[in-house]
Amino acid sequence: MAKFTDLQSYSDNLASGYKPLPFRFMPLNSTKYVLTNMAGEFIVTDRESLATFSEGRLSHNSSLYDELKSKHFLIDSDSDVALDLLALKVRTKLSPLANFTGLHIFVVTLRCEHSCPYCQVSRANDNRTDFDMTEDTASRALDLVFQSPSPAIKIEFQGGESLLNLDIIEFIINEAKRRNEVERRDLAFVFATNLAVLDERALEIARQHGVFISTSLDGPQDLHNKNRPRPGGDSYERTITGINRARAIVGRDHVSALMTTTAASLDRSRDIIDEYIRQGFRGIFLRALSPYGFALKTKFYQSYNHERWLNFYFEGLDYIIELNKSGFNFSEQYASMILRKMLTPFQPGYVDLMSPSGIGIGAVVYNYDGDVYASDEARMLAEMNDKTFKLGNVHEDDYEDIFLGDSLLDPIEKSFAPSTPMCSWCAFEPWCGSDPVFHHATQGDCVGKKPYSAFCGRNMAIFKGLVERMNDDPETRRIFEDWANG
Repeated sequence: MAKFTDLQSYSDNLASGYKPLPFRFMPLNSTKYVLTNMAGEFIVTDRESLATFSEGRLSHNSSLYDELKSKHFLIDSDSDVALDLLALKVRTKLSPLANFTGLHIFVVTLRCEHSCPYCQVSRANDNRTDFDMTEDTASRALDLVFQSPSPAIKIEFQGGESLLNLDIIEFIINEAKRRNEVERRDLAFVFATNLAVLDERALEIARQHGVFISTSLDGPQDLHNKNRPRPGGDSYERTITGINRARAIVGRDHVSALMTTTAASLDRSRDIIDEYIRQGFRGIFLRALSPYGFALKTKFYQSYNHERWLNFYFEGLDYIIELNKSGFNFSEQYASMILRKMLTPFQPGYVDLMSPSGIGIGAVVYNYDGDVYASDEARMLAEMNDKTFKLGNVHEDDYEDIFLGDSLLDPIEKSFAPSTPMCSWCAFEPWCGSDPVFHHATQGDCVGKKPYSAFCGRNMAIFKGLVERMNDDPETRRIFEDWANG
């Protein structure tokens, strides 16, 4: 196991030249290498310059020297604060860990009137109220919510179709706000809904409490209705009507949409993006399928591999870049989160890009029956009779049992990328995250064998693609900087 050189050795060697600080590197393409440091700063250079720098022969007069010094890849006798600045940047990157769990997902019902073949959850018919969360379960879950040290609490209502149990949603909102009169947290609520059953009562609750609304939009009418069937075949029409009604009540910025890529989507990246633009959205998350629930049972997850999805992704990304160059501001949201890690000292807070893993730390799920899961994906895995990531039950376990138990702490410890095999020497480690639930589901091990990991394959390709586009085109870099700071 490689170890960092002790602090004194850096000081002893400065009088005669410079000392490289800890960094990693890997080929970007056939001619360039990318170097990263512990804080996620990066530099692109050629092989010869990399060798010259690492061997201590780089001239103080070169522009590369100045760039390496300014980004904390080296220290010399001119500066005695570089190590402190590097430590400050690393500390800033890791600071969200102190807040622990900010997103609390309440699965208020499994009932749903859609029958999406890629659904990751076993749905119940919309008349099966035995799959609804009760007030007792909700109250016990709220006890756990407000024991989180996070100053900001977001409660998201999911299903099934969450709005089919509007009574419990209203109860949870009112009870959470009552408790928050004492707690004084930054409290927010989200309806995750397909909008098909959106009614005036739900809209009034959203208006009264400033609720955010998150829905699904897979693309143009034919594609959306194919991916998301419901009785009457009018899922798209109901979604668009619901988006417009919700915007009129809670405001445009309170309504967002998420797409899922199916095999039918792969040749239609531009059509999907154009649909989002037609509906007035300012960005899109080009999201791959996940290996859980019905998506496996119906063979939807196996319908394409991650290489085919990457072709879809980069075709869409390049189209979005061209739109921005033509003066139309529109972002790809997954790239934006990665770029925030690449280009700023801050973290996006997205669970899949957290190291150690964001399960339990970034988000936690309270199922309708009181079972507590480390993430939404962990709940989906449980629907496949694998409860590896079940943390406990609100009726049986207290906060310490659930959040300090081995079911959560063991995978979090193993998911810390700087100490994980292959991740620990990967140049992209500062930008990446860890997904123990995905690797357990696909490989039977929460660390996983990285050369066989679709999670790693997708992310590494995206990291390289983003760096190459920034390195090749200053205008693209400017666009990406806007996304990172947006």
